[in-house]
Amino acid sequence: MLNEAVTQRLQALRAEMARRNLSAYIVPTEDFHGSEYVGAYFKAREYLSGFTGSAGTLLILKESAALWTDGRYFLQAEAQLAGSGITLMKSGEPDVPTLAEYLAKTLAKGERVGFDGRTVTSAFVEELQKKTAKKQLTFHGKEDLAGLVWKERPPLSAEPVWEVPAVYAGYTREEKLCRVREKMEEEGADALLITDLTESAWLLNLRGNDVKNTPVFLAFLLLTKKRALLCVQRTAFSETVCKELAAAGVSVLPYENIADLAAALPSGQKILVDETKVSYRLLKAVSKGVERINKPSPIALMKAVKTEREIAHMRSAHVKDGVAVARFLYWLKSRVRQEEITEIGAAAKLEGFRKEQEGYLGPSFDPIVAYGAHGAIVHYEATADTDVKIEPRGLCLADTGGHYSEGTTDITRTIALGELTDEEKRAYTLVLKGHLRLMAARFPEGVSGQNLDAIARGPLWEQGLDYRHGTGHGVGYLLSVHEGPQNIRWKSGKEKAVPLAVGMIFSNEPGYYEEGKFGIRHENLMLVVEGEKTAYGQFLQLEPLTVAPFDREAIEASLLNEEEIRVLNAYHAKVYEVLAPHLTGEELAWLREVTAAL
Repeated sequence: MLNEAVTQRLQALRAEMARRNLSAYIVPTEDFHGSEYVGAYFKAREYLSGFTGSAGTLLILKESAALWTDGRYFLQAEAQLAGSGITLMKSGEPDVPTLAEYLAKTLAKGERVGFDGRTVTSAFVEELQKKTAKKQLTFHGKEDLAGLVWKERPPLSAEPVWEVPAVYAGYTREEKLCRVREKMEEEGADALLITDLTESAWLLNLRGNDVKNTPVFLAFLLLTKKRALLCVQRTAFSETVCKELAAAGVSVLPYENIADLAAALPSGQKILVDETKVSYRLLKAVSKGVERINKPSPIALMKAVKTEREIAHMRSAHVKDGVAVARFLYWLKSRVRQEEITEIGAAAKLEGFRKEQEGYLGPSFDPIVAYGAHGAIVHYEATADTDVKIEPRGLCLADTGGHYSEGTTDITRTIALGELTDEEKRAYTLVLKGHLRLMAARFPEGVSGQNLDAIARGPLWEQGLDYRHGTGHGVGYLLSVHEGPQNIRWKSGKEKAVPLAVGMIFSNEPGYYEEGKFGIRHENLMLVVEGEKTAYGQFLQLEPLTVAPFDREAIEASLLNEEEIRVLNAYHAKVYEVLAPHLTGEELAWLREVTAAL
């Protein structure tokens, strides 16, 4: 059956392409800021393709179309693209060409390729030009054709901006501005162009609600030695916030002014800019007389290393979240035989437990509650069409998180709801072994997440098994639940390995997915802390911030060695110690039972 809405939208876009003599048009997922998650206004790729995943690039040709996405979304994309005429390109799989390679193979010499230059980076375009050089293609980034065919496009969001007090952030905005300018001085830069929404929010101790589940606001910031020019939608800023920004030397200007400000930089100056993040069109606006220092923003590493106050508050947020998750686990396991519970209903119940916690602000991402075979879809999201009843058997994967006034959480628990197969218990335990090994890791300063990834995958690799996603991602402080530059994955691409440092937070989430049967993932957030100092230097170790029990009913204890059992028992003892004061009655009795030593 044809996906008629999608095919009609693609036909409309092809008509616009024909008027401009374009042979291809590229529609990425990103907004004007390279954000992972984007507001409704920017969901052009979703509108044109019907694919709702958070990562993917759509290519429309004269008579065909293709969409590239990664292993997290293969199953979801196959289902959502069915009948659309769009070919799924499974990025990273053998014999699957990249977008650039596909263009080089498919297009004829001298053909024209279009895109909205505000939604792709200069580095992205340069890669296309390099890989297609023999075809002498020309690239055109001045028009948003998706906007022309999207007649009911939502407006740009302009939700009210609010402040994060310094008591939570650890530094005032004035102190942060000073620190960043010191880094600019070290690099010899006269200006810093900030387009990443999380960086502007962190630097100015402000938050917003312009991106679902990510408390940021639409903004560009041009920082010079003496000026801070913040380009935003003025209606989102109260007079009080504007006055406080002015007192800190920050001028509030219209959102669309950023290109003119970049163009006005005097020749001979040097601008620090990350060309992998700044949009193609904005970078084009910078005068050729201005020297570019192409390096990552210093803010990325600054916000990744949490202050003592941020860490203290994050611990508090995780206690609250642990209470909510523990109550949910007890409710689901005790009620699944007594009443009808669906995936959407279970997610709503967990959200209800979170809402009872003081300071809860909302989800940090769309909840994933996936029962049975749905668990094998890594980023499954239940809809009215897919929502199923959770039965008192098998496994249910719940990957959820929240924003609290004290910080951000992200947790996954795979829950046994009754009788399990030997295959399910074995897989559950192999994944848990990897999680526990990484939890217990000790490593010297200078080690990066690339070095640690194999620790978590080891038990699966030993059996010839694996999973198609990273083992861990950084987490922001009341910002994006996915924060760089640190990560835990061995497939690094072109990214430079970033050493783990005291104060960084990342997720520990190995998994295993058996298509058509079940999915397993165990996730805690880990804080990097100082360990012992030896003759070989300073060692680091990990403190689990997340406090919630793993399901002992799914563990095949014979597969765990003594050290893994010790780590699990110690973790469960901590879970009980932290959560017990907040639970009573049957919930407390249940917690005592499920955290008992194995």
